[in-house]
Amino acid sequence: MARIVIVEDDETIGGRLAAALRALGHDSEWCPDGAAALTRAARGPAELVLLDLGLPDADGFELCRQLRERLPDAVLVVLTARTGEMDVIQALESGADDYLTKPFRLAELQARIAAHLRRASPGGNGGAARIRHGAMLIDRAARRCFTPTREVVLRPKEFDLLARLAASAGQAVSREDLMSDVWDENWFGSTKTLDVHVAALRRKLGDQVRITTLRHFGYRLEPPGGR
Repeated sequence: MARIVIVEDDETIGGRLAAALRALGHDSEWCPDGAAALTRAARGPAELVLLDLGLPDADGFELCRQLRERLPDAVLVVLTARTGEMDVIQALESGADDYLTKPFRLAELQARIAAHLRRASPGGNGGAARIRHGAMLIDRAARRCFTPTREVVLRPKEFDLLARLAASAGQAVSREDLMSDVWDENWFGSTKTLDVHVAALRRKLGDQVRITTLRHFGYRLEPPGGR
């Protein structure tokens, strides 16, 4: 069972989602506006947030940033009717881990949620519990990343992406495999979310990692000390 917060101003959609998730055994709570969402975030943690960008009392992107700050360990999925690439990029850069465009099928959303929760659970990504990459330690069981001088705070999907690349350090990994392994095996549509998350890893980890872009294919995390 996971604690899931639904931020949606449409009562029909919000109520339907909350009921469907409760039927699956989750503790779901519907918030009809941004103020209610921030009040809920202040009460305690959640495993996953479903956020509609078009709310009557808040800018969706700013609310996304605030929820990311208040619920740093939650997977944040944006539900939006906006399909423009810049809207997607802005949502991801505001703290979202994933996005799903409206209208969507309930079965698709449920599958996406299950995939996120499975990967966010301890050991949910499989492989070694700890990965050393040069002087950096990736603790998959605790979902923490350390350099010799500090702990690097990563969002859920940033951590999953780093762990996936580190598990195949020195090997080329296709965009399709990364989207399947880190996001959802049934993913379709733009993979811009992957590029935004790679850029965030480069920014946060600095010289601890070197991620090479392989044009028209994917990415490669270079081995420690590799050139």
